[in-house]
Amino acid sequence: MNRRERLNNILRGKIVDRPGVNFYEVGGFVVNPDDQDEFNIYNSASWRPLLDLAEAETDIIRMCFAKLSSSSNNPGDEYFSVEQVAENSSKFTKTTLRVSGKIMTSLTRVDKNIDTVWTLEHLCKSIDDLEAYLTLPYEVFDYQIDVSGLLEEEYRLGDKGIVMVDLADPLCMAAGLFSMADFTIIAMTEKKLFNELLEKLAVTVYQRVEKISTAFSGHLWRIFGPEYATPPYLPPDLFEEYVVKYDKKIVELIHKYNGYARIHCHGKIRSILPLIITMGADAIDPIEPPPQGDVELFDVRKEFGKDIVLFGNLEIADIENLEPSGFEKVVKQTLKDGTSGSGRGFVLMPSASPYGREISKNTMDNYRCMINLLKQI
Repeated sequence: MNRRERLNNILRGKIVDRPGVNFYEVGGFVVNPDDQDEFNIYNSASWRPLLDLAEAETDIIRMCFAKLSSSSNNPGDEYFSVEQVAENSSKFTKTTLRVSGKIMTSLTRVDKNIDTVWTLEHLCKSIDDLEAYLTLPYEVFDYQIDVSGLLEEEYRLGDKGIVMVDLADPLCMAAGLFSMADFTIIAMTEKKLFNELLEKLAVTVYQRVEKISTAFSGHLWRIFGPEYATPPYLPPDLFEEYVVKYDKKIVELIHKYNGYARIHCHGKIRSILPLIITMGADAIDPIEPPPQGDVELFDVRKEFGKDIVLFGNLEIADIENLEPSGFEKVVKQTLKDGTSGSGRGFVLMPSASPYGREISKNTMDNYRCMINLLKQI
């Protein structure tokens, strides 16, 4: 059984030769270790063995976005402007929005030795900002969709794995406009206004899913954003109002074109797992163990394993910090819990990936441990 067949059978709940093993972003994101740009951490020599291991030995799930370009009637340039500057070892991106007589700005930073984006200033800082943002015409969110990159990546992968379409849900798009503190307060105290925002953003999300699915049917999707409505940020009733209400329709659209929907949700998911099941999702990740999460993998498998494929439940902190002998015990227990009893399928996977320029020997040994233990099954 090749790697593509294994992943597709897992998603369909069919028999496989062994559980899947996936390194998530390592092998998931398309990176170029030969690009000598100083902000490309993957050109570090220490990254090459890990990238090679992922390509050669894991069940690759390549995370891709469809290419978006402004439609002919999109007036975005009338409202938004973007400036980029480099300073010392960082790159800054400033976005300015002029709407309804207000000037709103956001600022992000990327550092040379860390592959992440730091948000230093969020676009919306008050209810007034939100109300102004809501006056933007729908055409600002109208984009042309190009899936040629998805098709090309699928061809390049061959039988090594599958392509997965990445999608931010309406809550992710909405929450990202605010700092976490402002988001939680507004989401709890200004429900009518916040739902107006979600409704507006949902229109473009539904259109995007429909357009991509029409041209790229029958594939796996990762829907990210639901974790913004999990405890301790928001109570379960708001998860139903802000996530289920919108993401269930996304799942239905994906299913309409024979695709599979995987819900990405970090943190404490015990109280909202039944709600995810009601959305008809096919899979969930990363099912973090306590204390990062609040539910054991064994219990998730026992209660929901027949309904949904489980991806997880290794912590990246354990990969980077545990000695190989201790990490081996964790992996063995995870494999035991993830495949206990009957279930639709399980893929051993970390919760994230390293984001620094150097990969330590200990980290590399622990990634190899995951592969070696799967080979023994």
